[in-house]
Amino acid sequence: PRLLSQFFFADERVTRVVAEINGLDAELDPQQYLVLLNQLHLSQAHLLAVLERIMEECIPTQRHSRDYLVKFPEELLVDNLGNHMLFAAECLLAGTFLEVEESDGAQLRPRARNLLCSLELVRTVLREQSLSQPNSYPEPVRAVLIQFDRLFAEFELSYVSSLVAVKSPDEIYRQQEIIVLFCETVERALHLGYLTQEMIDGYEPLLMFTIPRLAIISGLLIYPEGPLSLERSPEEMSRVFSPFYNLLKKIRDLLRVLSAEELCLLERSLCTAE
Repeated sequence: PRLLSQFFFADERVTRVVAEINGLDAELDPQQYLVLLNQLHLSQAHLLAVLERIMEECIPTQRHSRDYLVKFPEELLVDNLGNHMLFAAECLLAGTFLEVEESDGAQLRPRARNLLCSLELVRTVLREQSLSQPNSYPEPVRAVLIQFDRLFAEFELSYVSSLVAVKSPDEIYRQQEIIVLFCETVERALHLGYLTQEMIDGYEPLLMFTIPRLAIISGLLIYPEGPLSLERSPEEMSRVFSPFYNLLKKIRDLLRVLSAEELCLLERSLCTAE
C-alpha cells in the first residue's frame, strides 16, 4: 500500500521496457517495436499516475496551479493528457515536431529538456527514498517534487497553447454566463411547473432538448442582459450563440408579440415536443 513502493515497481517496469526497446532493431522487427512502444506508453502512464498520488500526499498545498485547464478545449481534457505531454516533450527533445510548427517546437525544446531532466531527478530521488525510508518524504524529496510539478504545468500550458487556440478570459466568462442562464432557466421552469425535480433527479433524456429551448426564451426575454443579449455584437457573444445572431433576433421579435398566455403555452409545448 505504500506509494513509494508502488513507484519503485512502476519505475522498474519503465526502465525494463526502455532497455528492451534500446536492444531491439526496429527495422528487423517493426511489429515487436510497436508492441514495446505501446507497453512503454502504458507503463509511463502508470508511473505518472503513481507520481500524481505521491504529490497529492506529499505536497498537497504546494502544487502548481492548474487553473489554466479551463482554457483548454474540452476534447483535450482526457485522462491521459499528462502522458501525452510527456511523449510530446520526448519528441521535441529528439527534434521531432509531430503536432506543432517547427518554430514553436524550437521554442518549446528548452522547456521539454528541463521537464525531462526534472523527471529523471524525481525518479532517482524517489527510487533511493523507496529503498531507504519508504514511509517518509524529507525536504529534498519535497523540493524535487515541487520543481517537477511546476515545470510540468509550465510545459503543458505552453505546449497546448502552441497546439490549439486556448480560451481567452472573456470566453471563459461568457461560458460562465451561459451556465448561470441555464441554472436560472431550470429554477424558473421548476417554479412554473414546466419541469419536475423528479425529471432532473432521474436524468430525463427529454431535458437535453427542453432546457436549451427554454434557456433561449429566458435569455431573450427574461434575462436580456445575459449571454443572449442582442445589444452586443456577434463578436462579443459566446461562440456557442454568435453564429445564430440573426436567427436569435428573429426569434426575439416573434416572442415579443406573444401575450403572457401564449408565451406560457409555447414554453409548455417546448417541454413536450421532440
